[in-house]
Amino acid sequence: MKNDYSQLKIQLQSFGFSEKESGVYIALLELGKGTVTEISRSAGINRTTGYDILSSLSNKGIVSVSGKEPKQEFSAEPPSSITVYLKKQSELLNENIKKSENLVSELDLLHSVKNRPKIRFYEGTEGLKQVYEDTLTSSETIRAYATVDDMHNALPNYFPEYYKRRAKKGIFIRAITPETEIGKERKIYDMEEKREMAFVPSDKYYFSPEINIYDNKVMIASWREKLGIIIESEEIADAMKKIYELVWLKAKDFDIK
Repeated sequence: MKNDYSQLKIQLQSFGFSEKESGVYIALLELGKGTVTEISRSAGINRTTGYDILSSLSNKGIVSVSGKEPKQEFSAEPPSSITVYLKKQSELLNENIKKSENLVSELDLLHSVKNRPKIRFYEGTEGLKQVYEDTLTSSETIRAYATVDDMHNALPNYFPEYYKRRAKKGIFIRAITPETEIGKERKIYDMEEKREMAFVPSDKYYFSPEINIYDNKVMIASWREKLGIIIESEEIADAMKKIYELVWLKAKDFDIK
């Protein structure tokens, strides 16, 4: 028998989502991911309407899209994305924002029922910012492979403010970094920005994409291809952390020399 989430749908509608948007989002949480046809069937609407609703939810940052037609798949962003969307709407009252946070806690229970690995893709400059924003949810020290030059070239006005916000949240980061002049300039602020860098020779080990490992996630930011990826998997994150620790020991050897 299909579960009845009518109360959750009604609460979503109270925050400005349409009846069909609420139904599609709940259906997508249940499925985990799916094609337009699969999601529309689960939500009880036709495919054309389903595509329009999914596009609307994607524009709100609540649904992510991967692949291309005819194999395009949609997946639900974490329910906390609802609060992020609502906070961007200047006309919403603080009371509604508080209600949405309470709703998220209920939706998280549904979202975590299927304890499955998830992969989310983000494109363009805004997509790169979005994957970086996710690192601010970390509950532990971030392990990073990062090239300062390419980071700042890709998002020149983003990182100074990001560093301050990460430090304010008390999130420490260790970074394995090719030794460049810009990297050495940034290292001066390690203590202030809650960071420890370990330099490796840039002539041998220069790399562009950044990798951040934290909690049960692996974030990849491809600066040159303007592509962001978040892999959410306890098994993969655990393996990447162990590999990182081995590389960190070697990087510290280079740093000392």
